[in-house]
Amino acid sequence: MTTMHRCLRTLRHRFRLVALPGLIGLSLISCERPEASTTQPPLRIGMDLSYPPFEMLDASGRPDGAGVRMAGELAAHLGRRLQIVPMEFSGLIPALQTGNIDLVLSSMTATDERRKSIDFSEPYAFTGLSLLVAKNSDIQSADDLKKPGRVIAAKAATTGETWAIDHLPQARRVVFEDQSACVLEVVQGRADAFIYDQLSIFNYAKQNPDTTRGLLKPFVEESWAIAVAKENDGLRGQVNDFIQTFRARNGFAGLGDQYLQEEKRFLEAQGIPFILR
Repeated sequence: MTTMHRCLRTLRHRFRLVALPGLIGLSLISCERPEASTTQPPLRIGMDLSYPPFEMLDASGRPDGAGVRMAGELAAHLGRRLQIVPMEFSGLIPALQTGNIDLVLSSMTATDERRKSIDFSEPYAFTGLSLLVAKNSDIQSADDLKKPGRVIAAKAATTGETWAIDHLPQARRVVFEDQSACVLEVVQGRADAFIYDQLSIFNYAKQNPDTTRGLLKPFVEESWAIAVAKENDGLRGQVNDFIQTFRARNGFAGLGDQYLQEEKRFLEAQGIPFILR
């Protein structure tokens, strides 16, 4: 059994609840490399665990997903224990700025606006914004959202919400912390479109085939990265070293094979490069 496999097996079983000041966190303790110092503090990574198949809870209520496994590999690379601190997406950047967490690894898009307050690692995933619309809707592209009277659903603090604010000032926006509520707005006909990332739209359209359809060609290209506090260049350099090393040993491809087989086949059939690369 390889070291990575031992890490992954350990990650599946070693969980405990912890409390942080002002936060209730679910702590995932990673395996440690033999040379790691047990005196080092844990690596506290903030996540919104409502975003399958990247960051989620499994049937037993444990953190799971491609992002969770990546976090475990990162902590092992740094020789530190992993502590996952779950919270709503909108709380991740404030928690990083106040020092309650060390990193954000939560499918977060690296944007110029966010770079004003935090720093990012190099990208580890490449995706884009797409649309979930009603099955019989006349909407065929993002340009159709500019017609009068449109209602747009968006998840709070995401690039979908930001894009709607910047490009659809005439539309009425309904914003939720939970993306499933955004999907429900479209399913029940209260919103004309939900703006979110391509793979999520693919899955939501698949889950609601009688009431929705996905416009899956991204109209905005994005990349995801790991967020680091300003002026923490040492940790950011370590994270970048991990991303390069993990990529070189095909770690991202392995996560895709484990968690995103159907999505990977879909993207390849469309001639679109796979998101994790």
